[in-house]
Amino acid sequence: MRENNGYRFETDLIHKGIPDFQGVGSLVPPIYQTSTFVFKDAEQGEARFSGKEAGYIYSRLANPTVRVFENMLATLEKGEAALAFASGMAAVSAVLTTLTKTGDHILCSQGIYGCTFGLLQSFKDKYQIDHSFSSLESKDEVLENIRENTACIFIETPINPTMRLVDLEMVAEAAGEHGIPVVVDNTFASPYLQKPLLHGCDVVVHSATKYIGGHGDVLGGIAVGRRDFIEKMAKTVQKDMGGILSPFDAWLLIRGLKTLAVRMDRHSENAEKLASFLAAHPKIEQVFYPGDMRNPDWLIMKKQMEKPGGLISFSLKGTKETAQQFMNNLRLIKIAVSLGDPETLIQHPATMTHAVVPREERYKMGISDTLMRLSAGLEAWEDLRDDIRQALEKI
Repeated sequence: MRENNGYRFETDLIHKGIPDFQGVGSLVPPIYQTSTFVFKDAEQGEARFSGKEAGYIYSRLANPTVRVFENMLATLEKGEAALAFASGMAAVSAVLTTLTKTGDHILCSQGIYGCTFGLLQSFKDKYQIDHSFSSLESKDEVLENIRENTACIFIETPINPTMRLVDLEMVAEAAGEHGIPVVVDNTFASPYLQKPLLHGCDVVVHSATKYIGGHGDVLGGIAVGRRDFIEKMAKTVQKDMGGILSPFDAWLLIRGLKTLAVRMDRHSENAEKLASFLAAHPKIEQVFYPGDMRNPDWLIMKKQMEKPGGLISFSLKGTKETAQQFMNNLRLIKIAVSLGDPETLIQHPATMTHAVVPREERYKMGISDTLMRLSAGLEAWEDLRDDIRQALEKI
């Protein structure tokens, strides 16, 4: 897709936001592995702390390598500014802490990451910030679930792990009637496949550990939005709580971003082929994949995503033990709870990523005891198919 500056997204991934550091001509941004920065005199120190002069003070507040990563994500997500964090959950918690206060309410999509669920429960138990879940399937439903004290709407789309989608423009329109900001966890899609800010949403968060990093060797998070909101969060929640990204991790994420487009194309291609194979297998009960035309959210996918992505969820015919036996039979595919790595990964949400969610709530979210989530890697898809086939034959 061609951007306004004349370059397409794939080109911006490699070139946009990379400055010429101090005129030395380095092709790759250097790692500013320093905790603090020296002032030329006491007056400059005063000017920087007062905000009268721009510049670096201390790496918890800002760092040149981290700033490059932030600027790249702001550009790619079409936001005004971005703020990097030590993990995706650090980004989520900072955004929600900035947007809420005691007595507020957060409206959530029907299904969220287990740790986000745990965070919301902590907010409720410790700070009396309530939350509720909704399928958000229509504007009327969104409006019906908004309360007088609703401070924000928090959405995952695709939802972890059921792969249901939420119509972002519809939710943003409903929220806008009440002046409520919409926060979207865009981890499963990446900015290559989906840009929530272009659909009227206000803040985007990512676990950069996943597709943005892309190699399973770094933890990171990012939040993108309006400059005034990002600056407020930087000067309060991040500065005082300190969930910052290290310069070296920022450098790894910058490196990972450059191959995001080619990786997402392969992830999506492999996932589509594996989803078709699974859907035709007699031992599979159901496949959940946005790229399936029979999926109830297929039209939403076509509307707001470039491709359906690299994640599939599916349920087996049988019990929890059947699902675990199947996973144990796999030889090539690894049992691990992350996603977006070159390796294909599989996990069991009910006992892993969403184990913290009470059983009754899991069922409401659509997480059964036989549901598994597969992150399609970059391997030859035929080898992945053969591994799944032999594992299924043994159950």
